[in-house]
Amino acid sequence: MKFAKLLLLFLITFNVFAQEKTIFGEIKDSENNSTLEYVNIGIVNKNTGTVSNSKGIFSLKLNDKVSLNDTIVFSHVGYESTKIIVNQLKSTNNSIVLKPSENTLKEVVVKFKQPKPKQFGRSSKGLSLMHSNFYYALDKDVDDRLSREKGMKFKIKKDCKVNDFNFNITSNEFKSVKFRLNFYKIENDLPTNLIVDKDIIFEVKNGFLGLYTLDLKPFDIYLDKEMGDIAVTIQWIESVKTNEKSKFFAISTAMSATETSFYREKNMSSWYKSGQSLTFYLNTMCQ
Repeated sequence: MKFAKLLLLFLITFNVFAQEKTIFGEIKDSENNSTLEYVNIGIVNKNTGTVSNSKGIFSLKLNDKVSLNDTIVFSHVGYESTKIIVNQLKSTNNSIVLKPSENTLKEVVVKFKQPKPKQFGRSSKGLSLMHSNFYYALDKDVDDRLSREKGMKFKIKKDCKVNDFNFNITSNEFKSVKFRLNFYKIENDLPTNLIVDKDIIFEVKNGFLGLYTLDLKPFDIYLDKEMGDIAVTIQWIESVKTNEKSKFFAISTAMSATETSFYREKNMSSWYKSGQSLTFYLNTMCQ
C-alpha cells in the first residue's frame, strides 16, 4: 500500500513536471565566452523545441511527452552539437557551452563556362486563394512557433550556383520576422542533414507583403547535381508583433500532384510532407 502511494506521488510529480516545466538558460562559445544567437534547441521526436534569442538566452517549454531522461540537443552551424539530459538542467539559469567545430565544410568555388539561368521551384503567385500559415490554431502565443520550418523539395540535376531565394508573403502582421534559410539532404523522401554549412539569417520588416527576395550571391552557395533531391526551408527564429493581436504570417501556395512541401512544428521534431507547391523558389546559374 505504501509503495502504491509512493508510485502515485511520483507519477503525479512527474506529470506536473512534464506539463509545466520550462528550462531557462544561456548559450556561449567555449573559446571566447561570447553568447551564441539563434541556436537550435530540441528533443528528437517530442515536438519540443526552440531557438536562443539574439543575446543567447533561451526558454524551452517541455510538454507531456517529455521524460526526465530525454536528451536535449543544442546545435548551431560551425559548432559541435551538445547533448544534455533533461534531469541535468535543474538550475533556474543554466549555462550551455558549445565548442567550435573542427570539421566545417570546406569552401567550394566553381567557375562555370557559359552558365545558363535555371529556376528551381514555383514562382507563380496563382490566385492567392490558398495560404500556408506559420500560425497554428493550438499556438498559445507567438513564441510557440520558434524554430518552426516550412519549405520545398527541389530536384537538382545540374551543377548550379545560387543567386537568390524568393517567396511570396500573403499575410504579415509583424514589425519584424527573422528566419534562417536551410538546405537539407533528402533521405527516404524527408529532410535529414544540412548540406550548406552557412548560417543564413534574414529579416522581413514592417509588415512586408508580396515577393520577398534574398540575395545569396555573397554566400557562394553551390548545388551539385549529385545531390539529387534537396529540401530548402525557412525557419522562424524571432519576431516582433505589430500589435497585441498579431499572429498571422502566410505564404501563397497551391495543391500539386507533382510537387512536395515539407514542414515541422519544432526543431528536432518529425518532418511531414504534403502535396502543396509554395510560391518558393531559387534563381541559379547552372552548367
